[in-house]
Amino acid sequence: MTNVRFKTPVPQVGERLGEGVGCLGFAHAWGNGCNVRTIHPHPCPLPQGRGGFESTRRVHAPLAAAILAAMLGLAAAHAAIADTPADIDRYNLVWSTPSDDARGSMPIGNGDIGANVWVEPGGDLVFFLSKTDAWSENHRLLKLGKIRVTLDPPLDTGVDAFTQTLDLKSGLIRIESHTATRHVALRFWIDAEHPAVHLDVDSDQPTRVIAEAEPWRTERRQLTGREAISAYGMTGAIYVEPDTVVDGQTDRVIVYHRNARSIWADNVKLQALDELANAGTDPLLNRTFGFAIRGDGLTNASSTRLRSFEPRKTWAIDVDALTAQTDTPERWLAALDTQGRRVAALNRTACLAAHRAWWAAFWQRSWIDVSGDDDAAVVSRAYTMQRWIHACAGRGGSPIKFNGSIFNVDIGGYDADYRAWGGPYWWQNTRLPYWSMLSSGDYDLMRPLFKLYGDALPLRTAATKTYYDHGGAYFPEVMYIWGAYTDHNYGTNRKGRPDGLVDNGFIRREWQAGIELTMMMLDYHDHTRDEAFRDETLLPMAVAVTTFYDRHWPRDEAGRIRLDPAQALESWWTVTNPMPEIAGLHAILPRLIELPVDDAQKAAWRDMLADLPPVPTAERGGVTVLAPGEKYAVKKNTENAELYAVFPYRLYSVLGDPQRLQLARDTWPRRTSRQSGGWSQDPIMAAMIGYGDAAATYVTRNARAVARGFRFPAMWGPNFDWIPDQDHGSVTMTALQRMVMQTDGDKIRLLPAWPKNWNVRFKLHAPNATTVEGEYRDGKLVSLRVTPESRRSDVTVPTEAEPQ
Repeated sequence: MTNVRFKTPVPQVGERLGEGVGCLGFAHAWGNGCNVRTIHPHPCPLPQGRGGFESTRRVHAPLAAAILAAMLGLAAAHAAIADTPADIDRYNLVWSTPSDDARGSMPIGNGDIGANVWVEPGGDLVFFLSKTDAWSENHRLLKLGKIRVTLDPPLDTGVDAFTQTLDLKSGLIRIESHTATRHVALRFWIDAEHPAVHLDVDSDQPTRVIAEAEPWRTERRQLTGREAISAYGMTGAIYVEPDTVVDGQTDRVIVYHRNARSIWADNVKLQALDELANAGTDPLLNRTFGFAIRGDGLTNASSTRLRSFEPRKTWAIDVDALTAQTDTPERWLAALDTQGRRVAALNRTACLAAHRAWWAAFWQRSWIDVSGDDDAAVVSRAYTMQRWIHACAGRGGSPIKFNGSIFNVDIGGYDADYRAWGGPYWWQNTRLPYWSMLSSGDYDLMRPLFKLYGDALPLRTAATKTYYDHGGAYFPEVMYIWGAYTDHNYGTNRKGRPDGLVDNGFIRREWQAGIELTMMMLDYHDHTRDEAFRDETLLPMAVAVTTFYDRHWPRDEAGRIRLDPAQALESWWTVTNPMPEIAGLHAILPRLIELPVDDAQKAAWRDMLADLPPVPTAERGGVTVLAPGEKYAVKKNTENAELYAVFPYRLYSVLGDPQRLQLARDTWPRRTSRQSGGWSQDPIMAAMIGYGDAAATYVTRNARAVARGFRFPAMWGPNFDWIPDQDHGSVTMTALQRMVMQTDGDKIRLLPAWPKNWNVRFKLHAPNATTVEGEYRDGKLVSLRVTPESRRSDVTVPTEAEPQ
């Protein structure tokens, strides 16, 4: 760890920082030069007060308009909360005992900044601080740090004195210590609209406070043994660099990590992309991420500790978090200071009202509330808690990491930066949280995924041209945020291998990510009807991906595209016409043809569709079933590639032709692998083909599979990956949604795979800006509201006998 002292000019409030500061973080929250703007138009205009939870202060006449704006914000918050489904409160998590370590933490976040929060038996509040874009020089997603808050006298955590509550409706954690002689209340929240963490302390007796950082990256060290997998894809010696603690502060603690080196240039040069290395911008070099702890009445006792000297009944402690690429550390510190001052100038009460309004509106978007037995209650809680996790980490500078999101903690002898499979994005894993966001209406959470792949498209187009000398683009199964393979996957000793073929046989020709991404983008457009998204994001991606598949393989003697050599996911290494690619192209091309593109592009897509081979099938025991490919051999993994025609591509489902549905059902008992948990999609597949009892069994099993030793009920895993396993919870969500409702084009079918013994209240989203809200109870659909009403005729409502 480095201790440094800076003396730099500090920009004034409202001053625009120079062009040398490039800001990262909240999606759509930053302009050039780090002008801080809120994501949502809720005002927080008043100066911050010093009072308690509901404090007020005298305000001068020039602020009358601001007062009115704040009142309107509060009114909007109360109205939104009033409209939130009443049952959301029953999912609040209440603990009556403290926790020994981070395994007993509650996750919370604002979409970009996250925290794992717990209270120790001695009364200290502790949390890990994280951010979605805190990428190190080694492309590891690191924590910002660990922070401890101590009260004097300490919180009483004894029996009947202590509670810690996750308040979902309000998006905050409440901690209370109540004895016969003292009452203390803490409120922990991460502002939904600003890059700041807030801790409010309210005591009926004067209390002193200590807030301190506990950095663990204090010196340069080498990752060895199994810990090196947290830097997956790197070769040679791997070193973790220390953080910097800023000395000489009087009223704040500042800790940051700055990338003085980067793996980017060597990585792209290894892959024969020298021109990009010479002309591109390194996304890691000089990336700096960290935090400042501050609070009125707190002064430095050391470079890592703030303390109060005078006791008070109320305290407001704040943590500012920032990621930015800057020319110098001083410029990052100036940006952090400006950001902190802008947040400090806001009125805390109005900001809290806007924060609560955001969360109330989030829960109002959609819900699935299952009842009927204990299993139903567990499944319903799992769905709600996983959606909370998504919202806490889904609006930042990078997509959700499947292997822990931003809520991994220190377990198993590893520090809190560790995650199995490290920093790269695996498409087969990364996609799964996002398939659940369409039905839930969480479209804003999908944008970071589309941005990641859209930003990587130029590199993938250049790689395709370099390797294969034709147009289009393909995406690797495993890639860094800039779109390149990891060094180890690509191979550092090429041994004569052509540039495009990587050493790692599991992903050598696993390229279907672009097809599935296009399918997801088409669904997003169908739901939102966002024309700008269609023209600026969907169409460039679709044209590049389909051009690659049109030109990469030759036609056979019948004039059909023949994908050979190819592979089916990681599971089958020697394949002709693999199911995921063929089914995917059959699914997306007819939809692309309907988009407003020029005649030449329409003709190209029509010709390509006509040239596609049929979806592969095979005979097993005299029964025709879906197959992993036309020909397939060399099995290496346990994915059910044959059922990709069911999910994600929906060619065979309860909404399709009955003969096709029967083919999928005949395939189900003959599928390659039978499993649930982690990334296994059997729960979704069962729902898609109408097997409600099987789907219910799977989602119940998933919902009960909380990691051993963890208290929070959505800490899944590690399964194939790490804790919390985002694939595990997301598969559960998507399966439950498909049990309640399935859509295809204009068609909407309710309860296509619903078990008879479960009741459900639901509100879900469908294409064409449609919401479907209803209740199914005791075998009957007792209420239904479709918005807009004109879409009611597109909904198939089951009779009493239909639910399964």
